[in-house]
Amino acid sequence: MSKWVYNFGAETDGKADMRNLLGGKGANLAEMSSLGLPVPPGFTITTEVCIAYYEQNKKYPDALKAQVEVALNNIEKQTGMSFGDASNPLLVSVRSGARVSMPGMMDTVLNLGLNDKTVQGLAIKSGDERFAWDSYRRFIQMYGDVVMGLEHHDFEDILDQHKRDMDITEDTDVKADGWKHIVSQYKALVQRELNKPFPEDPHEQLWGAVGAVFDSWMVPRAIKYRQINEIPENWGTAVNVQAMVFGNMGDDCATGVAFTRDPSTGENFFYGEYLVNAQGEDVVAGIRTPQSLTVKGKEREGSDLPAMEEVMPEVFTQLDAVRTKLETHYKDMQDIEFTVQQGTLYMLQTRSGKRTAAAALKIAVDMVNEGLITKEEALLRLDPQSLDQLLHPTLDPKAEKNVLTKGLPASPGAASGIAVFCADDAETRAHNGEQVMLCRTETSPEDIHGMHAASGILTTRGGMTSHAAVVARGMGRACVAGAGAIAIDYASKTMSVGNQVIKEGDLVTIDGSTGEVMLGEVATIKPELSGDFSTVMGWADEMRRMKVRTNAETPMDAQTAIDFGAEGIGLCRTEHMFFEPDRIQHVREMIFATDKKGREEALAKLLPAQRSDFTELFKIMNGLPVTIRLLDPPLHEFMPHEEVDIEHFAKTAGLEMDFVKRRHAELSEANPMLGHRGCRLAITYPEICAMQARAIFEAAVETGAMPEVMIPLIATRAELSILKKIVIEQAEAVFAEKGKKVDYMVGTMIELPRAALMAGDIAHDAEFFSFGTNDLTQTALGMSRDDAAKFLPEYVEKGILERDPFVSLDQEGTGQLVEIACEKGRETRSDIKLGVCGEHGGDPSSIGFFERVGLDYVSCSPYRVPIARLAAAQEALKNGKKPSVTPMKKAA
Repeated sequence: MSKWVYNFGAETDGKADMRNLLGGKGANLAEMSSLGLPVPPGFTITTEVCIAYYEQNKKYPDALKAQVEVALNNIEKQTGMSFGDASNPLLVSVRSGARVSMPGMMDTVLNLGLNDKTVQGLAIKSGDERFAWDSYRRFIQMYGDVVMGLEHHDFEDILDQHKRDMDITEDTDVKADGWKHIVSQYKALVQRELNKPFPEDPHEQLWGAVGAVFDSWMVPRAIKYRQINEIPENWGTAVNVQAMVFGNMGDDCATGVAFTRDPSTGENFFYGEYLVNAQGEDVVAGIRTPQSLTVKGKEREGSDLPAMEEVMPEVFTQLDAVRTKLETHYKDMQDIEFTVQQGTLYMLQTRSGKRTAAAALKIAVDMVNEGLITKEEALLRLDPQSLDQLLHPTLDPKAEKNVLTKGLPASPGAASGIAVFCADDAETRAHNGEQVMLCRTETSPEDIHGMHAASGILTTRGGMTSHAAVVARGMGRACVAGAGAIAIDYASKTMSVGNQVIKEGDLVTIDGSTGEVMLGEVATIKPELSGDFSTVMGWADEMRRMKVRTNAETPMDAQTAIDFGAEGIGLCRTEHMFFEPDRIQHVREMIFATDKKGREEALAKLLPAQRSDFTELFKIMNGLPVTIRLLDPPLHEFMPHEEVDIEHFAKTAGLEMDFVKRRHAELSEANPMLGHRGCRLAITYPEICAMQARAIFEAAVETGAMPEVMIPLIATRAELSILKKIVIEQAEAVFAEKGKKVDYMVGTMIELPRAALMAGDIAHDAEFFSFGTNDLTQTALGMSRDDAAKFLPEYVEKGILERDPFVSLDQEGTGQLVEIACEKGRETRSDIKLGVCGEHGGDPSSIGFFERVGLDYVSCSPYRVPIARLAAAQEALKNGKKPSVTPMKKAA
């Protein structure tokens, strides 16, 4: 017979490592019991019951009720009380407990077992009639809300009216007779609203509460929380039933919440709050002002209210000892809940405490220094994604904000600026010293100068790997993408959300970490990197196997990445260099040239600028590898699109408008992402490839760099062979002219399924593969990354896809193509260098996959370099790989 129920207390069946079955709360209650801590007895109904409950149309397994009865009898034996007994009643709490903490998302019921008879017994036994009836009204209110579906505020209205009638303000001023009157009104409310009485049978109450907790697993707030935190629906929640202890029986009673260290700063300081003569919900409900546990905390807050350390010194000493015992046992900062009943301490919960990124780093470093954990353990418990908090400005949590709508959190950080609707205006106004917010339906490479000038970027279309998102992350700009509730009118230079109209020049704030778009300016806090950050990054570099490069093409991005510990450039997108105002005219002249000679003349004007760009990058990288991708996007992206811009170009270039418009139409494509782009451009116009290769090698000879020339979007070995020959010819020509050689490599991006399948053949000519997982995902799934945001959330919600494949690699499908290409490439060329330069290179989950398939490096946006360094170290430790990376000598 299956075991559905596990005891804790004096008789304990579970332990800490059973959290998948018992949930985090149940596993930790069992563990605290085994440690000999004062835990009120109880039992846990497993997560497997929750799964069965939903699979069987909300019916329980046959043996469950019998097992619960046995467990209830066990509590009765340990407490000397009886469930439902009129003179000596056992009361219980019923709480949820998933395997990971979901604070506030699911339901709780306290004081269960009270009815018109047992409340009399509780009053006599406790000697406090007021306490008994206060507990009864709390139970009816909580049960009526959680189990019976009544509105919480309807109960509060009755209580508030009574306090007004009695001319009192605090709940603690309500007398026993007052609570009796309120209880009768609460019960009348239940009868009136539901046309049935409040249940008197404690067993009926218990099963109603258990069902409510299981039902709360699927309420909208819990579903949303799981989606945000990527918690699988099929994990389910456990239910914990525990003997009640009371913090509201008088002035020798209390309840509180504490952290064994400060969760905001990480300081080794007992941090928490308590209330005398209260129950747990009072501490967080804001009805009464909580008091600090310690004198130090009280002084920090400037509070006149006495600390627990002063009011209950003996109990505080016991609690402080429990703090030390739990932290030493779990080797992590703990979040604990406790109750004091008539001078006796009881522990109700412990779990790993949630903390800020700065606190997480400090706690990890301090615990290593204290000898509590190893460097390896410290690294494995840190969340790489949380480092984003440290690298970007964040909104001041104390600031007021007027949220207009919410989009996708495309690039972390917070920014405020005046709304502008075109890149040129953004650049001009930024040059004049204004903070600007570039607001676009979607961005294109032509907007790059405006994006660079803006403090933040807001788009109404596009997903997490749209052009706006990718470029913003690379620049370290805050970005909210796909805010579909916003309508932009370029003609009137306005955008609207419902009835709210924002004009050009109005202040707007975005939070790229949450996706919120706010009206007006909201104060931000600048990041400060601590010594703990450098220490942790140093440990990560000691442990990881894969190298970490960056995606960068501007000196600012390259220097930012170096400052964050990048070990080279894994992707330099040369097309971004062409959009500078002094260059775009020459690019367009090349496009409109009718013969090779004309194209070469236009390209010759671009050569010095390209060479200068590469020289600057090579100098910043100072001998580190730099992978330069030759021109990739279709030519139409460089074309003028507005009538006024077309006229200006035609006039400047000395061309007829009819010819320009005809050429413009010729270059337009129905599906440009799969059109005349990448290597196909260089095959058609080899002079483009030749100019870029010459610029690369002239810069390399000048600086002594070792460039890696990358041919994009190949599908066949023949494409690579043709273009590799051009690259080699240019290299040899430059070496001959300069009388100096440098080492270099020629390789390709693997971003088409055919290229992955033919990797063995392609490796005959490719010295390295870099996986362009953005396009590889698009072509493998047949999804446009700029349009998929419209339907991907529903795909994730319905379980068709586990997560957005443009954010975290589709390891089963797209990942299999990567794996095939790695195997085939190595079979042909054993020393082939393998890396990834798509946005997945900065995603911790994807980095785990890249470690398992043995890539040599990942490349990501500059601001994700620390995240990738930490994630790569964690994955190396998980996979038992020995580090091959030389630890960084300079501070991170």
